[in-house]
Amino acid sequence: MTLPDRSFAAFLFDMDGTLVNSMAVVDRVWRAWAARHCIETDPLMAALHGVRAIETIRRFAPAGVDAEAETETLTQAEIDDIEGLAEVGGAATFLARIPAGRWALVTSAPRALALRRLEAAGIPLPEIVIAAEDVAHGKPAPDCFLLGAERLGVEIGDCLVWEDSPAGIAAADAAGAAAIVITETHHEVMDTPHPARADYRGIDVETDANGWLRLVAR
Repeated sequence: MTLPDRSFAAFLFDMDGTLVNSMAVVDRVWRAWAARHCIETDPLMAALHGVRAIETIRRFAPAGVDAEAETETLTQAEIDDIEGLAEVGGAATFLARIPAGRWALVTSAPRALALRRLEAAGIPLPEIVIAAEDVAHGKPAPDCFLLGAERLGVEIGDCLVWEDSPAGIAAADAAGAAAIVITETHHEVMDTPHPARADYRGIDVETDANGWLRLVAR
């Protein structure tokens, strides 16, 4: 894969599928939720990745279901289940190479769930975490990435977004950021104009003469 031939003021990372391989947990918890409500699982599983849980529940739950209560219950189930959680290959080592204050987590997961999964997977916590409850409109809306750049004090056009889902990539595009796709958890090739790589192994990050971040092969 050709790495972006430019430097960036900061990196913005999605979590599930990008830093943490949580596919086994997501599959277990959401299939159990679907079974309780007699919901067809294939359309549900195809649509939920990268999107806030409450929006998925509002879309698929039967009429009369309390979406907020269901979201709280499902989120707690995900917090309680960490079996099989692991870092995406090389993620922790790569993040440790980024200077402090130059990256943020931008996730569709609630904050409590994000912190639980990062800890379980051995991923370091950034100074800035943008979670589901921090924005009115989740991915594919650009709000979360715009807020991440704002909190870092940089322009969104100077950021590189690391994503794995179509919703997240669409949010990065809408925000005006550059993007790179992590594919470790993908079962099919994603049709995207953005550079893609399986994981973080084989790349490093350096600072250029202006102190900006630049990706290099190693």
